[in-house]
Amino acid sequence: MTDEPVPVAAPRVVSLYNPANILTVVRIVLVPVFLAIVVASDLTGTGQRIAACLVFCVASATDFVDGWIARRWSLVTSFGKIADPIADKALTGTALVLLSVYDRLPWWVTLLILVREWGITALRFWVIRYGIIPASRGGKLKTVLQIAAIAWYLWPVPDPFDVVGVWLMGAALIVTVVTGVDYVVAALRLRRDARKKAF
Repeated sequence: MTDEPVPVAAPRVVSLYNPANILTVVRIVLVPVFLAIVVASDLTGTGQRIAACLVFCVASATDFVDGWIARRWSLVTSFGKIADPIADKALTGTALVLLSVYDRLPWWVTLLILVREWGITALRFWVIRYGIIPASRGGKLKTVLQIAAIAWYLWPVPDPFDVVGVWLMGAALIVTVVTGVDYVVAALRLRRDARKKAF
């Protein structure tokens, strides 16, 4: 009696045109829409500020939804791995720059956050041959705080409540810097351990 070969299932092919990737593209498309609304309003008109805030919040929500869909139904693709973080940085970066342009946020805050965000993205690509640095809870908290702070700055809140936005942005800035340092340490450790195994 001979052993019959066990059939091996063909690797699952994930379509590029899946819901997760479509939401990522929607987020990218919403960036210039958000930009146009803010520029047209100069962040002065109440209705336009509300519209800009809503577009920003909808675009930000797609970040959480597309990630959940990709993990829940195993729809992770190479396109999504590259486009998703770029879409995130484009959205928050555009919002921060606009807030600084219209004197709602100090430039040093915007520059510090942007350097951290793009620096960590570059760092991830630098060590990708050694492994992937997973998103930490601190990194997720950072994203939530940044979105909340930006939304607060965009929404036409009464003057007495402006301080809430300052506190939210301050908390976001602290978590952004701390998690940035943590990612650098994790990347260096990943690279060191991989090189040790190689030798």
